[in-house]
Amino acid sequence: MTWIWRQIYRQYRLFSGAQFTALRRLTPAGWLVLVCLGYSLIVGFNLENTVTYQAFALLLFLGGSAMLAAFFFRAKISVTRSLPRFGTVDRPLRCQVTVKNLTTKTLFDLVLLEDLPDPRPLFPEWLALKRAEAQTFRPFWLSGRPKNLPGPMARVRETLLPPLPPGREVEALVEITPLRRGILNLTGSTLARPDPFGLFRALLHVPQPGKILVLPRRYPLPPLALPGSLKYQAGGVALAANVGQSDEFVSLRDYRRGDPIRHIHWRSWARTGKPIVKEFEDEFFVRHALVLDTFSPGPAGELFEEAVSVAASFACTIQTQESLLDLLFVGAEAYCFTAGRGLAHADQMLEILASVRLCTGRTLSDLEHLVLNHATLVSNCICIFLAWDEPRRRFVEKLRDTGVPVLVLVLLAEAPVRPLDPGPLRSEPQSFHTLVLGGLEAGLQKL
Repeated sequence: MTWIWRQIYRQYRLFSGAQFTALRRLTPAGWLVLVCLGYSLIVGFNLENTVTYQAFALLLFLGGSAMLAAFFFRAKISVTRSLPRFGTVDRPLRCQVTVKNLTTKTLFDLVLLEDLPDPRPLFPEWLALKRAEAQTFRPFWLSGRPKNLPGPMARVRETLLPPLPPGREVEALVEITPLRRGILNLTGSTLARPDPFGLFRALLHVPQPGKILVLPRRYPLPPLALPGSLKYQAGGVALAANVGQSDEFVSLRDYRRGDPIRHIHWRSWARTGKPIVKEFEDEFFVRHALVLDTFSPGPAGELFEEAVSVAASFACTIQTQESLLDLLFVGAEAYCFTAGRGLAHADQMLEILASVRLCTGRTLSDLEHLVLNHATLVSNCICIFLAWDEPRRRFVEKLRDTGVPVLVLVLLAEAPVRPLDPGPLRSEPQSFHTLVLGGLEAGLQKL
């Protein structure tokens, strides 16, 4: 059975590769000639219609000549890019590209294209997506290309270059629209030039690797009044800011084993002959916990991407000048990243969220263990779930038993027939919200 699916996978790669090549090579006029050529070939079975044979021969000559002319395009060109460091999903960004003609001839009608990595999955991932789709949509043997296959990372607009004289260079702005978060790898640039008939384009690849970190999409949130009280933080501002000095300096004392070296007061040590450290005042302040669910029974795809976008929206909205924000999730390990009070900024948390992936080798209990061990430090907890099942209900119930106020957001692929039971939050319906794909922005405005 696996051998059969390997053959189907090879056909999928063959046809998708041919489609990509045709879209790059053929101009709109070339597509028209190709369609007319196919039509004349079909109608040509009528042997009495001689006009069809003549049209077929003419179209075949034009197409063949155009393809043959493309092989004579030879040029030496250098390309230099100036890429931004960050981008955002669905927000176009522009990068400046310098193209230099290293030949002795003027080049006309050049079109600049950017090369993206191949988005097609390997066979094991493709087969898993096919099986997951078969359980959801239709029988396995009737399904064609999986609907949940990852698409390209970005959409790049073609850029027409002005005439390029010998030894001269031109600058152009290339518009790139990221479609998915993560690292966008640009493998190089391609210069296309149409043949004299304007049907078929010759391509010249110029290796020029580059990277852009694509941040998740963010949604506007209403002013948030998160519940919770101030929490005692051992070490005060000095701990929160993770720096060696603080305005909340209290006194000097003798060095104790385990004190950070950056707290040593060197002048006092030189005067007394023994190590002396600075002591800082402990403080109370608000500390938020943002919990991201990375567990799904099947390929979550768009649902998980939107969950990351919701988490990014909270990370950008919560004010961290006088508070801390902890991002907790499970990947290859259990992670807790803290921003605010000098530790990190929201941009750094967005960089982390840009690389978060679904977790397959662990269970929800790992996330539960991480959050419950952290619960004594936080003032409130925002949980973003991909489902609302019994394990997640028990998780929220245990979290509420610690006395931490909880805000639960459950993402759903489609609106449920009946409203979900809040379970342990039944007495606090304002702390339980469902967000449906396609209406996330409107749903977040109701928080």
